[in-house]
Amino acid sequence: MKYASKLLGVASISVLVALGASPAYAAGTQAGTSITNTAQINYSVNNVAQTAGSASNTVLVDRKVIFTVNNVGATTTVTPGQSVAYDTFTVANTSNDTLDFSLSAVNQAIGASAQHGGTDAFGVSGFTYFIDTNGNGTYDSGTDQQITYLDEVAPDTSKTVFVVASVPLTATNTQVSGIVLTAQGQLGGTPGTQGANLVASTGAWTPGTVQTIFADAAGTGGLDAQYDDKYSAKGDYTVYAPVLTLTKQSTIVSDPINGTTNPKSIPGATIEYCIVVQNGSGGAPTTALSVSDPLPTTVTYLSSFGIVLNGTYTGTTCNTDGTTGTVANSSFATATSGNSGTANGTLNNVSAGGATTMRIRATIN
Repeated sequence: MKYASKLLGVASISVLVALGASPAYAAGTQAGTSITNTAQINYSVNNVAQTAGSASNTVLVDRKVIFTVNNVGATTTVTPGQSVAYDTFTVANTSNDTLDFSLSAVNQAIGASAQHGGTDAFGVSGFTYFIDTNGNGTYDSGTDQQITYLDEVAPDTSKTVFVVASVPLTATNTQVSGIVLTAQGQLGGTPGTQGANLVASTGAWTPGTVQTIFADAAGTGGLDAQYDDKYSAKGDYTVYAPVLTLTKQSTIVSDPINGTTNPKSIPGATIEYCIVVQNGSGGAPTTALSVSDPLPTTVTYLSSFGIVLNGTYTGTTCNTDGTTGTVANSSFATATSGNSGTANGTLNNVSAGGATTMRIRATIN
């Protein structure tokens, strides 16, 4: 369809003069731009130049909506129970208009393929969204601003968004939780106010009105389709945690009848307990490792032996080494209901494949 401000009874004119054109963006001239073209005719009558005639045509550029969402970097390493676990995404607006974007994150289905390998084994919870306020690409608590949508994203710009969630305490080492972030384009133009969802224009072209055309591709997260004003992308969290095994062994050291020669567990005998903490291969180092051992009422803690910490463990044997605990790293609490007291010790952190022990002694009542 064409329209003009003045009709001339002449042959078609091929001279076009573009007036008021805007700079070109990746997706073309910005929506709402008026493109005016004027054709002009010059002629003479009996060799006398006559007043020139002209005709103008103005086209209002429509809105072409195209954008992408991408996960940044490798998987996010998390620990069980971590309350602030963030994954990083970018939302890039290559439309020819400023847009707002709604944000929605969901867990992948258990067993689904995760973004960086492995399969989804658990879900995270409590999704919130933060914008990279200082532009350093790393989530900074107290600096990066929490948002519910992206506001006023100009053409040819991108924003970094952190999806923050909580990891369940039941998650175990190497397990993966996959998520999908979906952005939806919305009408921009009013800073600080979330725009309405865009609606694709249908039917014939309407001159003088900015119409909306969806040009987005299908995202990589599987939750959107081509030309639907949405784009989804996968991300994931991978658990890195200690793989701890706790065992408790007992040895009879002596008894009142046999002494230390083949002693038996009779009343008055001395029993040594060895608590072994082992960290499996591939596990994360432990932090703040401590042991509490409530003793049954049928034994009495032997304070003269004390609490021996950070001993070694060979095969299935507790070695008679380690260091006697101090007030700073060990204690024996007085008896409470159901026990004769509790031995407590703070142990050195254990790396993957390592082990450490805590040893105490008691007499059998």
